[in-house]
Amino acid sequence: MHKLEVGSDRTLPSTFILDRYYLSSNLLLYLLLEKNMASRISALGLDIGKKRIGVAGCDGTGLIATGLTTIIRTSFAADVDSLQAIVQERQAQILVVGLPYTMNGELGFQAKQVQKTAQKLAQSLNLPWEYIDERLTSVEAEQIIGQQKKSPIYDKGLIDRQAAALILQRWLDARRQYQKTALQASDTSWT
Repeated sequence: MHKLEVGSDRTLPSTFILDRYYLSSNLLLYLLLEKNMASRISALGLDIGKKRIGVAGCDGTGLIATGLTTIIRTSFAADVDSLQAIVQERQAQILVVGLPYTMNGELGFQAKQVQKTAQKLAQSLNLPWEYIDERLTSVEAEQIIGQQKKSPIYDKGLIDRQAAALILQRWLDARRQYQKTALQASDTSWT
C-alpha cells in the first residue's frame, strides 16, 4: 500500500510517501504521462494535394500550429528534398497528415492517394506519421484568410498552409485532450 500527497494543483506530485519500495502501476503511469506532457514536441502538419503540399509546424510546447510554407509539387524526389530541409531545420519527430474523408466518413479515391503519398514521404524521411480527419479544412482556411482581409482567391498556397496549420492544430488538441483524460483517469484511482 502507498500513500500519495499531491500538490494543490493536482498536476505534479510534491511528496511521495511509499510504504513499500516499488511504484504502483498508477503512479508509474502518472509519472510517464507527466513527463510526456512536459516533453517538447516537434511535429509537421501536411495538407497533401496533387499540385501542392501545405506545411505547418508547431511551437515546442505543442500548443500552437502555424503555417510554414507551401511546396509546389514537381516530383516526388523534389518533395522529399524540400520536406527533408524542413524536418532537419525544425528537428521534426512526426508527420501529421490530413486525410480527406468523404462527407459520409469513407475513404475515397483522394484519401487513398494521400495515404500512398504520405507513407512514401514518411518512409523516405524516416519519420512516423499519423492521419487526422481534414474534412472542410480548406473551407475553414479560406474563411480565416478572409477574416484577415486577405484574398484567398489569388493565393492557393496560402490556403494550403492554413489548412496544414488547422490539421496540425486538430492533432495537437486531440493529443493534449487524450493526455489530460489519461491523467484524470489515473488520478482518480489513487486512494
